[in-house]
Amino acid sequence: MSAAEGQQHPISIYLWIWGLLFVLSGFSYMVDYLQFQGYTRWSLILLFMFLKAGFIIAIFMHMAWERMALITAILLPPIALLFLIAFMTVEGEYVFGIREIVYAVVNFAPEYAH
Repeated sequence: MSAAEGQQHPISIYLWIWGLLFVLSGFSYMVDYLQFQGYTRWSLILLFMFLKAGFIIAIFMHMAWERMALITAILLPPIALLFLIAFMTVEGEYVFGIREIVYAVVNFAPEYAH
């Protein structure tokens, strides 16, 4: 096989993934149909979304057959951004909590504010 021919994958892989995406989409719609609420709802929606995106990237965008350097170059920046967003969320909650404590002392016990 020459380099000009490229890779050839059996169509059955694509059909299996297409079927799996169809099933995952059905599960995603069932979350709304069964009226899940709160963290359960959003956790399931995000889980199905990430699974579907992962299968699309791995199979239909041929990332499963690429070199590790290309995979890390494409996947590491979004993962790093997710960690940074998580760190900013934790820091924001901390600052918000401290402000609530400080403003409570200033508003309800002004003699302790100095």
